[in-house]
Amino acid sequence: MLADLAILLGALAVLVKSADWLVENAVHLARRVHTSDLLIGLLITSVGTSLPELTSSLAAALAGSPALVIGNVSGSNIANIGLVIGVAALVRPFATAPKMHDRDGFIMIAAAVLFFALVQDNRLGRLEAAAFLFLYTAYVAFVARTDRGEVEQRFADFLKFTFGLEYARPVVRGLRKRRPRTGSPARASVHRAGLGREATSLVVSTAALVVSARYVVVGAVGLAGRLDVPENLIGLSLVAVGTSLPELLVAVAAARRGNAELIVGNVIGSNIANVLLILGLTGLVRPLEVPELSVVYSIPISLFFSLALLHFIRTDWRISRVQGALVVVAYLAFLGTAFVLGWG
Repeated sequence: MLADLAILLGALAVLVKSADWLVENAVHLARRVHTSDLLIGLLITSVGTSLPELTSSLAAALAGSPALVIGNVSGSNIANIGLVIGVAALVRPFATAPKMHDRDGFIMIAAAVLFFALVQDNRLGRLEAAAFLFLYTAYVAFVARTDRGEVEQRFADFLKFTFGLEYARPVVRGLRKRRPRTGSPARASVHRAGLGREATSLVVSTAALVVSARYVVVGAVGLAGRLDVPENLIGLSLVAVGTSLPELLVAVAAARRGNAELIVGNVIGSNIANVLLILGLTGLVRPLEVPELSVVYSIPISLFFSLALLHFIRTDWRISRVQGALVVVAYLAFLGTAFVLGWG
């Protein structure tokens, strides 16, 4: 038990430092390449901090434990809102924006609804998994193409972009036109060197998050086994919370720095990636059997938390400490109920 505890505490220490490092480098990189904090949060940090869910889900699928995969994804999405958004708002209330609601928020809801609809037969096959990956690829292309636009993009624009096959066109047509160089060659060289250092730091800090989060899960699962916690709750609780720690620590660090877009963008992007990317890749590796308890309880509750986040984003375009406290209490109540009733 002491060894598991040492692994858990040591990994947490690395996790805290690497999360702060990741936020700092993500913001610097966004400003250097003139990309918004929201896009960095939605794509780079959200995918990077979702890698623990991906690696643990793939390992569980290969080991023949599909309940752990489903519990990890639905539990992580609930934790991202109930724990990550809630704690970040308690640290420092933050503003939201219409783009978070009209574009990315509705895509998150659509992914959650699609997930719930497709598992009603207690199975997620390779065809559904391939559809998830197709939608995630279209989402990444859509966000990259529309983030800098002056016109606000909505969910309907995403549907038109996706099913009109616009993603197959060049994403950035401006690359065909060479822009005149500004500044001296020496300044351009310094710019490239700085960009390379920050990009490298971003990759290293994301890798540190992934590795340390993985060892947090190893330590937590080891402790759970020694304390005789039922295995069907590991994915929904300990693994979900453990793999959501990167999002939590990134959000807390971003809240302290006042980067509101990075907080919400990271959570929404991570929830979209958890469903479309992680379940897509995992389902392609091995079709997943979905436990009835997940269909009845954890997956609908994940959808409910997503709807609550969408409502909070629109409320005065600000997430307050009261709302943060509300979702934290709701999340703790969910975990307590799950343990008492034995949800999987």
